[in-house]
Amino acid sequence: MIRLFATVVIAAMPIFAFGMPALYTKQDSMTICRLLKSSQTEAQPPKALFFARTFLGVPYVGSTLEVCDSERLIVNTRQMDCTTLIETVTALTLCSDRGQTSFRDYIETLTMLRYHDGIINGYASRLHYFTEWIADNSDKGLVEEISGSNPPFSSVQTVRAYYMSEHPQMYKALKNNPGIVPLIRKAEKAITGMKCRFIPKSQLRDSGKWRNIVHDGDILAITTNKKGLEIAHLGFAVWHNDGELHLLNASSIHKRVIDEPMTLYSYLMKHPSHTGIRIIRIKNQKPTLHSIGK
Repeated sequence: MIRLFATVVIAAMPIFAFGMPALYTKQDSMTICRLLKSSQTEAQPPKALFFARTFLGVPYVGSTLEVCDSERLIVNTRQMDCTTLIETVTALTLCSDRGQTSFRDYIETLTMLRYHDGIINGYASRLHYFTEWIADNSDKGLVEEISGSNPPFSSVQTVRAYYMSEHPQMYKALKNNPGIVPLIRKAEKAITGMKCRFIPKSQLRDSGKWRNIVHDGDILAITTNKKGLEIAHLGFAVWHNDGELHLLNASSIHKRVIDEPMTLYSYLMKHPSHTGIRIIRIKNQKPTLHSIGK
């Protein structure tokens, strides 16, 4: 999923993400610390859903990361798009599973998730395409993609990534700094040609039979046939009492974070360009010596 530009005001604060000041408000840091501390006693598995549900009703605002002339780690718990919801919840889940409760722990984890090799080195170092986000964070051992050669993973997507480099005018950083475009094109070429198995939306008509494969709190990456893109939208898997799979997401239609009342199958069928889903699971992170010592 790719973020377009919007204007959001965020205050710079004195915590650094790998040598660069992170941007957030006092409310953001307090929210993160409160959630991490409460999760140690209140959260029942899956923790990803515990955290995701705390953001229900938060306003949808596109491109909350595009607010600086130079790349900075931005934390915004007050406004979200589909990607920042995924990253915020994933970072919280990883920290909580390690027993980490400080804002600095969260900053370090979010930086690791959002950037190539966990290093902020300009706009192009951000993981803009979700396929590269999956690959990079799988290599780091933070997530894993659930797949297989048998149903329901009966379709194959061959990635063709070129949307950003062909539409630089749609991105503030690329419009203002054309020299970054070749770096984006290099990242696109790195994932172009990758073959990813996915569950076609037709298989989700009776989603209940795949409950042993798709778990509550899994990240659902909605595949697309739009030219130059591979993922159209993101959300979390939620099994409802109707026995069917639903999507908890930051919705541009509802203008807020919402647990969709319609089934995922119905949601996908309303969008002709949506072709199915890829499943990404947050890996359980055992406590490290670093976290134990805090």
